[in-house]
Amino acid sequence: MRTLLLALTFSFSCSSLAPLAPTLRADEALSPARVTALRTQIRANFFVPDPLPALDAKTHRHFTPAPGVKAEAVTYATELGTRVPAILYLPDPLPAGKIPGFVVVTGHGGDKYSWYSWYAGIAFARGGMAVLTYDQAGEGERSGTRKSNAREHDALEGGEVMARRLFGLMLTDVMQSVSYLASRPEVDPHRIGATGFSMGSFVMAIGGAVEPRLHAVVLAAGGNLSGAGDYWDSSPKLMCQGLPSQSLRFLGDQAAVLYALQAARGPLLIRNGKVDQVITPQKTFEPFFADLQARTAKLHGSREGVFEFGFKEGTGHRPYFLEQPAVLWLEKQLNFPNWTEAQIRALPETHISEWAKHTGVPADSDEVRGGGTLAVGGDVPGFSREDLSVFSPAEWDAHKGELTFAAWTAAAKAASAK
Repeated sequence: MRTLLLALTFSFSCSSLAPLAPTLRADEALSPARVTALRTQIRANFFVPDPLPALDAKTHRHFTPAPGVKAEAVTYATELGTRVPAILYLPDPLPAGKIPGFVVVTGHGGDKYSWYSWYAGIAFARGGMAVLTYDQAGEGERSGTRKSNAREHDALEGGEVMARRLFGLMLTDVMQSVSYLASRPEVDPHRIGATGFSMGSFVMAIGGAVEPRLHAVVLAAGGNLSGAGDYWDSSPKLMCQGLPSQSLRFLGDQAAVLYALQAARGPLLIRNGKVDQVITPQKTFEPFFADLQARTAKLHGSREGVFEFGFKEGTGHRPYFLEQPAVLWLEKQLNFPNWTEAQIRALPETHISEWAKHTGVPADSDEVRGGGTLAVGGDVPGFSREDLSVFSPAEWDAHKGELTFAAWTAAAKAASAK
């Protein structure tokens, strides 16, 4: 095994890694062939299936969640014979021509029932998007308890190999979500975007680097990657953050490499709060991101296309993709059919803590964090949990063998034992 692997803090099974490419120099621009090779290597590191599983998408029911929006409860295949339960939100009526697609990747403990998943589905569908929200591994209908915030994947055992497999499942979920949107007749496959919030920002920092079919990506409450010892690399959430981050040390300057791969894919925006209690204690403010931009530009060969970033004063850990600066950026990249820039600026803003009190939707009440979010749009109703369940309890019980994290875990352990 090459010397470069010795920099890792733990050992890998030689048979489980893709062959290593030569170490990148800090001033070496990535050629298209090198971009492809690095993406292949990263996906292999996380055991992402190649080719991806056949999608086998199924629509289980149609419903009307809010005026101006129609929705479908769907499932589609992911790794090792398991399936992803999701909600697809669509504008009603559909605009003329193809519409953009958008994937919401939730934070730790989040799922399609999270308030920001629901809010994005309704608001962005009214703007003319097809919005896909789904349950993270071990949450919602993918939990053995059928509950949110179950955090089942935190209890996964098996060390770094299972951690890489778990993160590979999360990447495969993203890629299959892109495949699902691209398969829809309403959706323009060249205008698919995604956002990741909190843990989801870490997933999408890597997911956006290895999924070239995505056109635009927003990282909210995160994106502050720097490699060894950073917030993600030293995270006590070992299985979904710490160990997966450590497994990428073969990249060298892994943050710059990942963001150069993002630049090769398309636009990227990072939005954070200046008093984010989760990520900013490491002082990753404007100088940090400006330096990361410069390092990324060297690898990309140009400052053109390198990620953008911004902060909001006095705010903390919240889903910034719902607030006006990010929505304006998304309109520029994806072209909302029903919203122009001027219309977005004129839209009302919903104060989420007040909205939660009015609708009864469980949401963060902390005004610095999620409760203070000023989400674009108004008149978003509340929902009951069963509104967003793909299956009734009895149906779920019949299908749980292909949905739950326990089912995936058993299959992943069997695959690792071969």
